[in-house]
Amino acid sequence: MTDTNVRLPLIPPARLTDAQRPLYEDMKAGIASDFNAFQTMVRDGPDEGALIGPWNPWLHEPAIGRAIWDLTEAMTAQASLPEPVRQVVILVVGAQFDAAYELYAHIAVAEKEGMDDARLASLCSGIKPADLSAEESAGYDVAYALVNGGTLPRPAWDQAVTLFGPRGANELVYLVGLYCMVSMTLNGFAVGVPEDA
Repeated sequence: MTDTNVRLPLIPPARLTDAQRPLYEDMKAGIASDFNAFQTMVRDGPDEGALIGPWNPWLHEPAIGRAIWDLTEAMTAQASLPEPVRQVVILVVGAQFDAAYELYAHIAVAEKEGMDDARLASLCSGIKPADLSAEESAGYDVAYALVNGGTLPRPAWDQAVTLFGPRGANELVYLVGLYCMVSMTLNGFAVGVPEDA
């Protein structure tokens, strides 16, 4: 696999600094348990073991990367939203920002969860699929409204609270924000999709 990041070099394990190594080990362990539907590291060659996707940029600034990774872990560990809703939300954000690696990764996760090609095609094209459940539709509406700017409309918020409770509605907002950050990381550092994906 060649470098999928043209702005920041990949950091294989042998080149990690003392500040980077604990974050690398923590991210590698978390990725192995929670993000195993898509390629997350270099599999062979001189950069074998280097993390790709948003993890590589986060390693370049380990203090900031640690804060973002801690938020990512908290959002995963404390998730109360159904997984199909989470994937709809993440794909809405990824499509809005045309974040190639985010779309690549979460298409793989959504496919593993059983999402069909027609729905994926709509979501990745910025179109609301007609066959969403009430919960998925509410997640779509919140994500779509937030990534398009301005205050979340009251009906979208009220629907989220009705379906997910206050905690779940809060989680929706934070999930959109987290994946906006992931999208900006990917796009800002020109992170691409693995060649062999």
